[in-house]
Amino acid sequence: MTVAAGGRPSGAAVRGPPEPYAVCVLLLALDTATPAITVALHDGTAVIASSTQVDARRHGELLLPAVDRLLAEAGLGLDAVTGIVAGIGPGPYTGLRVGLMTADTFGLALGVPVYGVCTLDGLAYATDIDGPFVVATDARRKEVYWARYADSRTRVTGPSVDRPADIADEVAGLPAVGAGALLYPDTFPQAHEPRHVSAAALASLAAERLAAGEELPAPRPLYLRRPDAQVPKSYKVVTPK
Repeated sequence: MTVAAGGRPSGAAVRGPPEPYAVCVLLLALDTATPAITVALHDGTAVIASSTQVDARRHGELLLPAVDRLLAEAGLGLDAVTGIVAGIGPGPYTGLRVGLMTADTFGLALGVPVYGVCTLDGLAYATDIDGPFVVATDARRKEVYWARYADSRTRVTGPSVDRPADIADEVAGLPAVGAGALLYPDTFPQAHEPRHVSAAALASLAAERLAAGEELPAPRPLYLRRPDAQVPKSYKVVTPK
């Protein structure tokens, strides 16, 4: 066998880069309900690219560049996307709305469906715990967003928001994952990683449910409590009569 310059066997077929837009299904998944800005692409069979950055204050700044970078790495354009998967929380108001508004905008611009997936479900899906467990994320104000699971695909209670001490009896003896569980070891002594959700898990869970013919929830936020900023119930009028 002769070898051409560059080390390639002479006469061998040369494979070029993969053609853009060659996939028939392409889900773009994203989540900003936790400090993680996480994005993934899923071709209906497997995750083909993913990215996660942790920065609780820069969701709006980092999300779109992450989407652009991921599509470029995959050799695809935004118009190849056939569906959007958005983490719907629960999560703080400011961070959560960044992802959901971005998902809605993409859906409208591309004319593709937007599917919601509970952020806690994505965290649960990424675990390998055998048996019941708890997922808890940081809700601030010394509270956690949490839910109980029978297994990595089956949520049995929640999501809810509570002070850890108030749910100690309900979660006693159960393993737990998530940043909220790791913050409160007295309530969650068996807490471990993953700390934050990954869009790769969200995309895989959504693809699995869609393939099974399940209906996914609307991409509407699970805030679970009122926003910090509210209009005062009474205020002094300072304009002249």
